[in-house]
Amino acid sequence: MTAVPVVIGRRAPAAESRERAAVDPRGLVDTHGRVHRDLRISLTDRCSLRCTYCMPEQGNEWLARTSILSTDEIVEVAEVAAALGIRTFRLTGGEPLLRPDIVDVVRRISRIQGEDGPVEVAMTTNGISLAQKLPALIDAGLTRLNISIDTIDRQRFADLTRRDRLDDVFEGIAAAAASELRPLKLNAVAMRGVNDDQLADLVAFAMGVGAQLRFIEQMPLDAGHTWDRATMVTREEILEALGERWSLEPVPGRGGAPAEKWRIDGGPHEVGVIASVTAPFCGACDRLRLTADGQLRNCLFSNDEYDLTTLLRGEASVPGQRDDRIADLLRSCILGKLPGHAIDDPSFLQPARGMNAIGG
Repeated sequence: MTAVPVVIGRRAPAAESRERAAVDPRGLVDTHGRVHRDLRISLTDRCSLRCTYCMPEQGNEWLARTSILSTDEIVEVAEVAAALGIRTFRLTGGEPLLRPDIVDVVRRISRIQGEDGPVEVAMTTNGISLAQKLPALIDAGLTRLNISIDTIDRQRFADLTRRDRLDDVFEGIAAAAASELRPLKLNAVAMRGVNDDQLADLVAFAMGVGAQLRFIEQMPLDAGHTWDRATMVTREEILEALGERWSLEPVPGRGGAPAEKWRIDGGPHEVGVIASVTAPFCGACDRLRLTADGQLRNCLFSNDEYDLTTLLRGEASVPGQRDDRIADLLRSCILGKLPGHAIDDPSFLQPARGMNAIGG
């Protein structure tokens, strides 16, 4: 296991190229008219689990700690992004709860004022250590929470994650269910031969704790690049399995949300499906990502990154000038966004980074 410094991506636009990143009164708008309101910030590439579809058990090359953005750097970028119209900041990883100053990160971002008032701070976590940290996170300003749980079977969980930590995840879910954070969402990657016979059981578990289960089609983001579309569990298969136990009614008004939702037996419970592969929602995508080492990405599947680290750690600049350059780079990143991820195109190349290094 090694730690390596990583500096990749495009540098901040030079002054003569900034005309391309001209100010749009609607904020961060790409060439296809999509207005971006959501920034997903990865706080670390490290994780307390070793899920087979995400990373190998051993031999991971972690980002060097000197490559990870500091809290001051994250907040500086977040403030500029909020001024450009970003309303929601979702903290991801790796596992964001492994970051020692996670509560401070939440507190400082939650104090940022956007164009419509305070921004929202959400988090996606595997739930391990959540029970202990949740009260402080809520007090700091956390507003929404997603917890990943792919199986509720102890042996399958241990086999899938290579860690026997299911009780810790259950404890975290129980703490979240007892809190005021709503809607509470549980994320599960549907996998053939792993949990495809448990899909309805997962939904029933979520309903029992007052949460919404969201199934995610397995995507080509594994570190080993072994993903095969022919073996993935599709949206239609998920809905067919759930339809054997309940009646499902589509919920209208999806907007830019990644999940399609269905009402279960007329409500009030709902289930979601994020079908990035078989039913992509690129046309309404309003998200961009910031990796733990300061690279902006305009798409989860992009092979282009825009380097904020060099800008943030470069030579001293006139007060306010660096914020302008951060804004320029955010706009350039958005303007470089393609209409879709093109997973079905023969020319598609899987991103070199795994999901833990990109951020969920």
